[in-house]
Amino acid sequence: MSEPASISSGIAERYATAVFEIAKETKTLSKLESGLDDLSSTLADSAELRDLISSPLYSREEQAQAIAAIAEKMNLEPVLKNALALMADKRRLFVLPHLITRLRDMIAEDKGEVTADVVTAKPLTKAQSEKLAKTLAARVGKDVKINAAVDKSLVGGLVVKVGSKMIDTSIASKLSSLQNAMKEVG
Repeated sequence: MSEPASISSGIAERYATAVFEIAKETKTLSKLESGLDDLSSTLADSAELRDLISSPLYSREEQAQAIAAIAEKMNLEPVLKNALALMADKRRLFVLPHLITRLRDMIAEDKGEVTADVVTAKPLTKAQSEKLAKTLAARVGKDVKINAAVDKSLVGGLVVKVGSKMIDTSIASKLSSLQNAMKEVG
């Protein structure tokens, strides 16, 4: 792990632990999870928000005002609003993606769930997603939450990552291994 990523993860870990413990104590984990989903999708969709949290050109006050307005508009849990305000005050908003990931992991662990990152060539239907979740749940012994993404370069099949295990049944991967085998022969 690179040094900056390690530092960001460490900072995010401390904030995530504090937010998680408070949300658990106040029994607002489900509302926190919903807010994290909204915040994550907004972060993914908004280049301006990504710029705001990572650019040193914005002052503490500008970051604090902007993140407070976003948190208010999204109706985030008070514990998350307060954490975001503190992070803006300490110029730590750059760790927000790590914070979201870590909080999701902590909530899933608390619920006895595991998240499976699934990449497919075409979007999964609801029925396919449910069937895959049941199959993976039987395999890992926990409830599985599917985090789906689409990558057309896979051609077909899917890539599933659950924890440290990865299953790659994509056609692109099979073609690549066939190409390597052919190079070895010729």
